[in-house]
Amino acid sequence: MAAFAVQLRRMHGEVGRVIQQYAARQHLHVTDVQALAAILDAPEPMTPTGLRAVLGLTSGAVTACVDRLERAGQVRRVREDTDRRVVHLHYAAAARAAARTHFRPLADALIRSGADFDEHELTVVLRFLTALNDALAEVPGLPADR
Repeated sequence: MAAFAVQLRRMHGEVGRVIQQYAARQHLHVTDVQALAAILDAPEPMTPTGLRAVLGLTSGAVTACVDRLERAGQVRRVREDTDRRVVHLHYAAAARAAARTHFRPLADALIRSGADFDEHELTVVLRFLTALNDALAEVPGLPADR
């Protein structure tokens, strides 16, 4: 398992490097890019409350993040028709296209990396990564007194 940990840290570093480059090019914070990913990956329209839960930020920090993203043209706030109190966050089309272009090399690397694995092996890898992410989501943060 130590070899897994080393490779996961390495992968985290490589992905983090590409995320930091994108954030710098778009004049965003890394947290803003994490918010964009959460909005993109959400199975349903993302709300600021949902974003707060995913990112583990305070409501004030989420408001500041969404404000920055809106000013930068990355997201749009859209009020729900049936309940105007509910705000959905939508990834702006032009911003999505810019992100797709920047992150295309990551997608290409994923395709290249998987080319030598058969469907069964990829299914096992996906099952492992899903189980790992589920377990990591349950790991508590540091105690408040630290």
